[in-house]
Amino acid sequence: MDNLMGVVSYGLGTLVAFAFIAWLVSAIISDVTQKKHTVLRNYPVIGRLRFFFEDLGEYFRQYFFANDREEMPFNRATRAWVYRGAKDEGGVVGFGSSNNLNEPGNILFVNHAYPVLDEERLPTPALLIGEGYCQQPFEARSLVNISGMSFGAISEPAVRALSLGAKQAGCWMDTGEGGLAPYHLEGGGDVIMQIGTAKYGVRDLDGNLSPSRVRELAASVKAFEIKLSQGAKPGKGGVLPGAKVTTEIARIRGIPEGRDSISPNRHRDIADVNALLDRVAYLRELSGRPVGVKTAVGGREFANELCEAVLRRGLEYAPDFLVIDGAEGGSGAAPQTLLDHMALPIGEALPRVADSLLQANLKSRIRLVASGKLVTSARAAWAMCAGADFVNTARGFMFALGCIQAMRCHQNTCPTGITTHNKRLQRGLVVEEKYLRVANYCRNMNKEIDMIAHSCGLRHARELRREHVRMVQTANESIALKMLHPYPARQQKGSTPVV
Repeated sequence: MDNLMGVVSYGLGTLVAFAFIAWLVSAIISDVTQKKHTVLRNYPVIGRLRFFFEDLGEYFRQYFFANDREEMPFNRATRAWVYRGAKDEGGVVGFGSSNNLNEPGNILFVNHAYPVLDEERLPTPALLIGEGYCQQPFEARSLVNISGMSFGAISEPAVRALSLGAKQAGCWMDTGEGGLAPYHLEGGGDVIMQIGTAKYGVRDLDGNLSPSRVRELAASVKAFEIKLSQGAKPGKGGVLPGAKVTTEIARIRGIPEGRDSISPNRHRDIADVNALLDRVAYLRELSGRPVGVKTAVGGREFANELCEAVLRRGLEYAPDFLVIDGAEGGSGAAPQTLLDHMALPIGEALPRVADSLLQANLKSRIRLVASGKLVTSARAAWAMCAGADFVNTARGFMFALGCIQAMRCHQNTCPTGITTHNKRLQRGLVVEEKYLRVANYCRNMNKEIDMIAHSCGLRHARELRREHVRMVQTANESIALKMLHPYPARQQKGSTPVV
């Protein structure tokens, strides 16, 4: 019996060896004769290790080589901060900060010698959006809200968890340009319906805006948002690969199943500021809801033109809110050239737009929302200092859902189930658990923004101003934000804002 087992083992070993040799010879011939890769032609088989480690390099760097503060787009320290907030584990650390306080661009808040006592603090007040200009104004309670992420770009369980978490935390949820899905409404919270350049969800059979569909949706959403562009890819429409266009997504968007969903790079019926204001007024009258605009900006021109046109035509033509997306924004995929080089980052864009509104005396009419890598309470508080009324974040809430920054959002292979329609991968995202983390993250963001305000001697976060934050310029030297971006002089009636 032992001899028989030995013969069988020897035979199997021989077969395995012959199979390996056959594969090796085949691989060598294939590598040497192929014409695409120089390394493989010169170093057959072993050259494959180069491509293997190249594919895995970003993951090795993430866990083994990059330090806590140097990784992009979000470093480990930032992700860990969000994870702790989402798990409600508190933001307390020991033995000092790992943040280099002398690094240019760092945010330093101006602590007050006599901070506000507990009994002197006030709740951060809600703001009404569209009050006096539409039939159904929207009361926005949370400083921090969920930015636009389309159903399709993110999965069903991700949308459901965000919806349930938004309701519990009292923040709004933006649908993104992919239309309104039943899962956006599941939680019963405040929903803002985004109208993208392809008009998904509000289009007729010819792809034009459907008035009846807008009126129908107005019963379910709190406001509408016209998206001109987004920070990830200003000047280019969204793309959803055909592999992610399921039967349900195709029905919601009003497009063919299984084919790439490509949005135009702008609205065909909006070619200038007057057409934009006409569309804002039309949608507001049609729906009875507040109507806002989302865009990235490349300078002062857009905001100045908008303000000048509103002053000329009347406040009833003004958008009820304006979402400014910084160039560093982008929860989805985009061409690297646009990601790296198009539009202004939020640090420059937000103060410029706020200046235009202040100069034109429109700041109280048009609510200003900041978006673009504002995933921590410090960055959100900076935005409030710079002039924002609210902060939107997409990737912050993705981290709350469990995102590990695998950078596979566009490949339908997201390992955490957030940006994939693969049911096996979606199984890892347990809605009943993750919606609590969404709510925790939002509540802790709001709580810490107020904490920063109290340390600055303020009763609540809406009192934050540019004099309460400083920006590091060079080592051991910072400057107040109000010096970097001085408050503009109020515009005299009939004058034009300075470009």
